[in-house]
Amino acid sequence: MQTSQLSRVVAAATATASGLGLEVADAIILQNSNKVALRLTPCDVMARVALDGEENAEFEVALARQLNDLGSPVSALDRRVPPQVCFRDGFAITLWTYYQSLPGEITPIDYAQALHRLHAGLRQVTITSPHFTDRVASAQQLLDDHDRTPELGSRDRRLLSDTLRELGRQIAARAKDQLLHGEPHPGNLLNTRTGPVFIDLETCCRGPIEFDLAHAPDDVCDHYPGVDQQLLSDCRKLVLAMITTWRWDRDDQLPDGRRLAEEWIAQLRTI
Repeated sequence: MQTSQLSRVVAAATATASGLGLEVADAIILQNSNKVALRLTPCDVMARVALDGEENAEFEVALARQLNDLGSPVSALDRRVPPQVCFRDGFAITLWTYYQSLPGEITPIDYAQALHRLHAGLRQVTITSPHFTDRVASAQQLLDDHDRTPELGSRDRRLLSDTLRELGRQIAARAKDQLLHGEPHPGNLLNTRTGPVFIDLETCCRGPIEFDLAHAPDDVCDHYPGVDQQLLSDCRKLVLAMITTWRWDRDDQLPDGRRLAEEWIAQLRTI
């Protein structure tokens, strides 16, 4: 989110939590990209704030409630307030449990086991969700819009477009679908006292488990049972093309996004 909006974001999150009876004296910005994550103290709540109309918060709240009931390793909504999306000053705000991250990295086997447990829970969830090919199509639309990707050269645009079209079709034709996290990369996994916990559920979609595994480190996939290695390889290339495309968006707010765009497009050329 734009730096100029952050004071309004903090004010909206603080007022929302206070209005629900939580004590708020300070707000610490934990992350700022398309959404802002804040730690509110002393109530110790994590507030997630997005522009109203540019989020999928109600879907995320409904999904989190079902997965929490199943004991899946996902972040929980704060239990002191109603499980809802609050709207204030043009923002959509949700309030979550704040987890104190433990020092050290999550081991590959613990990462794989947590993802396997999450997938087991997701198979029991009843919720309408997009397909992974919808996300591929969204990336393709971005490539087709030269005004939104003005700095992307024609050669690289063609490479990304061909990769998305061909691999998206091939994977969809031969893969077995289930509900997925959508982006279970290390940045969406917390090391907590109760074990690894996945966050950011708004990216959930249907597709093969290999699409999720494509976001995880290689050594994690070594510990996940029943992986189709060729499908995983294709999904890794597809995911690389997708995240590279998003970094070329003129409105992309990921820190250091343009450097990553250059790095990833160079990697894609060699695959």
